[in-house]
Amino acid sequence: MTSWVSNAWYVAAWDAEVDVAPLARTICGVPMVLYRKLDRSVVALRDACPHRLLPLSLGLREGDSIRCRYHGLKLGPDGIAEEMPLRSDPVNRRVCAESFVTAERHRFVWVWVGDRALADPALIPDLWACSAPGWVFDGGYTRVAADYRLMIDNLMDLTHETYVHAGSIGQPEILDAPIEAQVRADGVFVSRWMPGIEAPPFWRDALKADGPVDRWQVCRFLLPAAVMIDVGVAPVGAGATLDSHDHGVRGMVVDFMTPESETSHHYFWGMARNFDIDDAGFTARFKRQQGGVFAEDKAILEAQQASIAANPELGLTAYRIDEGGVRARQIIARAIANGETA
Repeated sequence: MTSWVSNAWYVAAWDAEVDVAPLARTICGVPMVLYRKLDRSVVALRDACPHRLLPLSLGLREGDSIRCRYHGLKLGPDGIAEEMPLRSDPVNRRVCAESFVTAERHRFVWVWVGDRALADPALIPDLWACSAPGWVFDGGYTRVAADYRLMIDNLMDLTHETYVHAGSIGQPEILDAPIEAQVRADGVFVSRWMPGIEAPPFWRDALKADGPVDRWQVCRFLLPAAVMIDVGVAPVGAGATLDSHDHGVRGMVVDFMTPESETSHHYFWGMARNFDIDDAGFTARFKRQQGGVFAEDKAILEAQQASIAANPELGLTAYRIDEGGVRARQIIARAIANGETA
């Protein structure tokens, strides 16, 4: 049994990553090739020619089709053979590469892993902040050599910011603020409210003002492998609360972990924000800065994964701060065991 939910939408790529040229990416243990047809819709096929298994990502694009670079078998965007290696041979339409259902929404290319008949686009998460007026959204991609669940643990427990991200978003007050963990129908939530503190460097610059602030962090886990983090600060007295905080400056950190293998995953990260939305230069600088923050997470998690492999007789332990990650893992395990659709 795998460690991931099978019948689910997973982020396969950012929209800008998929173009006319084939893109190879392994999703949930399945090598896939993605490319755009002439109408710009996205094709996803198993990345193996059904003839001699050469990766189709090495192939040649011809119109909406792809031709294997080894012996020339030509496959249509549905994966079905259109031309045999010997062009005089009749086309055998039983020759085909597995195809996958795709969708595009919120700047991401999604692929359905599992039973095609269950692929309902309505199951794609509503990333409202990524498309709402008055907000701007961008982000990046990082391959992480670690179990995707370790990243979920990391994102659902932000106490690590104090030490891992001390130069940007971390501060000691995170360790002092109590956390509240809840399991609801729409996910696992971990909330932290930090009233009357000094803003860390990033948030002070975003607010463009000194002085005490109220700071919030609300982490939400969604099946099959996503964490949304509602973050921000507001000047003390502005009226912000944990439940209502459209005050000051606010962001929605978007994190999608797509398993590659049992010990590696594709990490798609970004943040939608409601401040400086027309400043393209700031967006580019912030994306670079955010990438630096997540590079710090990558280093920690890859070292953790290596240590897990080096200490097979030991297991992970959980403290109070780990409740969100523990609950998320329980939901993942239950969905896998019950064959649920995410």
